[in-house]
Amino acid sequence: MTPETYLRRRGIKTAIPEGIDQFNGRVRRGDSRCWLDWAAYRRRNVVERCFNKLKHNKALATRYGKRARYY
Repeated sequence: MTPETYLRRRGIKTAIPEGIDQFNGRVRRGDSRCWLDWAAYRRRNVVERCFNKLKHNKALATRYGKRARYY
């Protein structure tokens, strides 16, 4: 089961934009453009940036440095 299917079954709306190739293909076929809740996407982006910063500073959080001067 794909993540999108799992979320859809649970009634959770995703805030993931389509790839540009998918968007261009949809426009060429004459289908409607992708709907994206931009407010939800902005909130999602803030959360993702926060996780990125936490992951970047992982060495500080888990104390990978084992020398006595770091403690």
